[in-house]
Amino acid sequence: MTLKIYNTLKDTKEEFETLEDGKVKMYSCGPTVYDYFHIGNARAFIVPDIVKRYLEYKGYEVMHVLNFTDIDDKMIKRANEEGITVDELAEKFITAYFEDTDALNIKRADVYPQATEHISEMINLVKTLIDKGYAYEKNGDVYFRVDKFDEYGKLSNKKIEDLQAGSRVDVNEEKEDPLDFTLWKESKAGEPEWDSPWGQGRPGWHIECSVMSTKYLGEEFDIHTGGVDLTFPHHENEIAQSEACCGHEVVNYWLHNGYINIEGEKMSKSLGNFFTTRDILDKYPAEVVRFFLISKHYRSPINFSEENMKDAAKSLERLENTVDRVKYLLKQDVQDGELKGAELFELVAEKKEDFIAAMDDDFNTSLAIASLHELAREVNKFIDQDDFVLTIDVKKALEKVKETFEELGIEVLGILKTTEETENDLVPDLVELLLETRSDLRDQGNYEMADQIRDELSNLGVAVKDTPQGAEWKIKE
Repeated sequence: MTLKIYNTLKDTKEEFETLEDGKVKMYSCGPTVYDYFHIGNARAFIVPDIVKRYLEYKGYEVMHVLNFTDIDDKMIKRANEEGITVDELAEKFITAYFEDTDALNIKRADVYPQATEHISEMINLVKTLIDKGYAYEKNGDVYFRVDKFDEYGKLSNKKIEDLQAGSRVDVNEEKEDPLDFTLWKESKAGEPEWDSPWGQGRPGWHIECSVMSTKYLGEEFDIHTGGVDLTFPHHENEIAQSEACCGHEVVNYWLHNGYINIEGEKMSKSLGNFFTTRDILDKYPAEVVRFFLISKHYRSPINFSEENMKDAAKSLERLENTVDRVKYLLKQDVQDGELKGAELFELVAEKKEDFIAAMDDDFNTSLAIASLHELAREVNKFIDQDDFVLTIDVKKALEKVKETFEELGIEVLGILKTTEETENDLVPDLVELLLETRSDLRDQGNYEMADQIRDELSNLGVAVKDTPQGAEWKIKE
């Protein structure tokens, strides 16, 4: 099946075709580093991580760029409140960004450009737009002429004649048109500033991404990601200034992830339901948070609630339990019996095919996870058969099950732990020794002592389950 991606620009799913064979260039709008990023931002950072992981799984070489906005009004205000410089504030929250994204198992991008490191390139882009008649200067500020760019509104499906100055558009009497947006702004006393042909000032927000994306990915690249809230005006303005400068389309596919609601309501500081990712990571295991964030299709809204987080934890645990069970059986000796491995091999192949079909359909992680659950359910049914015997071919099939869960659940989705993360070299041996002793006690009829071992293991965080194939165990959450 061919990979299809929903392209916001075309408002439809399209077959994915790269500009260069085997290579993908992707840009993601990163955080404004004035605070810890919130749970909605986390989704916007996990989506390109999933996209990159899957594209690499399919054999593409991916160049991923994610920027840090380290100069804007919010940063200046926060730095003043904390009595530190804007640079110090940026350093603090860039460090925090990496701490939180590492916890969420988000792979590092290839380049993390910072806006303040690219001021000269931004000035050059503004100069070009002025020279081409797309921009004009007024008293130290530079604005983009929206009505000169004929295709303005093509991403958000807005028409210039229908747009009016409002809450998202600054009303400024110096503008030729209320819809014109800022490319460069004159600095105020005490603010960070840079020399420019229009006096001391700093860049507007939108110009930053146009410069940083094209510097590292070229004037044409494959994918641009971000939250749906950035579609207008940020990405719309980005398209206008980039295409006005280059004279052609810059981005082939625009991917936008949906909102996160909190207990059914839009997240808002005024409603008191605003949560940073760090707040949530203090309360829930990072792997559960990641699982929750990809449990719905990335374009669908997702509702954060206590109940949904508990459901995510249980759902993830079911997968982990199956993987642990398979790993346990793979440590056991094979026996003679009827060869049934082919049945299991067919099952694995079928569910892997379902997983790939789901991901090929616009990175549908919801259906991909469902295919893993189906695989887990069928594997458990297979193991629970009364006539189950760990023959050599069944063991080979179980090895394939393990490899498939690791390939899809670890490599692609990043939701399952590696063997190294889940096992300490000594702990399994000690638990196995105790369970062997417990089995001997049960054979001798000393059930009281056997139960005591089980109960003590439980107190230590080891869950023991008796099955027809023997006692199985796992480390409890």
